[in-house]
Amino acid sequence: METALLVVIAAAIAGLLGWVVARRGGAANTPLVEAVTKLHEDQIMLAERLKALNETTAAVQGQVAERLDKQGEKTTVTLTALAERLAVIDSAQKNIAELSGQMMGLQDILSNKQARGAFGEVQLRDIVADALPAAAYEFQSTLTNGKRADCLLRMPNPPGSIVIDSKFPLESFRALREAADDASRTLASRAFSADVLKHVKDIAEKYIVPGETAESALMFLPSEAVYAELHTNFAEVMQRSYRERVWIVSPTTLWAMLTTLRAVLKDVHMREQAGLIQKEVRALLEDVRRLDDRTARLQAHFNQAVEDVRQVRISTEKVAKDAEKIENVELGEAIPAPKLTEPVR
Repeated sequence: METALLVVIAAAIAGLLGWVVARRGGAANTPLVEAVTKLHEDQIMLAERLKALNETTAAVQGQVAERLDKQGEKTTVTLTALAERLAVIDSAQKNIAELSGQMMGLQDILSNKQARGAFGEVQLRDIVADALPAAAYEFQSTLTNGKRADCLLRMPNPPGSIVIDSKFPLESFRALREAADDASRTLASRAFSADVLKHVKDIAEKYIVPGETAESALMFLPSEAVYAELHTNFAEVMQRSYRERVWIVSPTTLWAMLTTLRAVLKDVHMREQAGLIQKEVRALLEDVRRLDDRTARLQAHFNQAVEDVRQVRISTEKVAKDAEKIENVELGEAIPAPKLTEPVR
């Protein structure tokens, strides 16, 4: 509408100027007419340009609106995905908070000596129950010396039953880890070494019973960190435990050892079954021998029966011949003299 209005205004101005020129005379005012004509042409050109500009502006506005719509859709999708991710993050934060609470509970358990012992026994129970058949172990078994073992592995001789104890010196290990300088670390190392060796000595005295258990026992550490610390920095402690015939094991090494023991039990069971099979095979061989003897006797009876049948056949043949001779006598035929050498049957 703005372009049309400009065209109308230009036309009105041109008409007005034409009327002025006509009033003043055309020849004298030729430059003015040319100027008016030029102005009119410029106005028409300006109107056309304004029209083209309006069309271009409308096209640009359409493109901008389309792009804004697409951008709005993308923004909506992005915000939706962001909301979903925020929900996932919120759930993860809740899980982290729950896990943190569980870790605090575990720390409380490990800080209490009695609760820590129960924690070690539960972990020991889970590992042993998963690795061995139920008949191969017993928890809280009382030995003949009155001592109660956390776990007793019932193995054949040798090696015999093996005791597993689940105590571990966590307090001294924590002090060792929290040592701030060399002096405190040295003191903590001595305390840790002394605690471990005390546990080793107690296990050797309580749970190695000649004639009842194996010549060695196991000290179970339900912490891979404590086990790694011993093997890395306390080689002398490990050597002392070997001399006391107490093997220190972690969850991983205990699992490997129990897997080996399970293979041993399987081999022993197979040997026992092989002995039973051999016994049954020997009994079967005896039955076969008796059957062979009876078959031989039966064959002898059959052979005798065959011989008796043969003799009967001979007798019947002779009787048939004698009957023929009698029949010949009745027909008036000459009867040959019997042979004295042939016995009559």
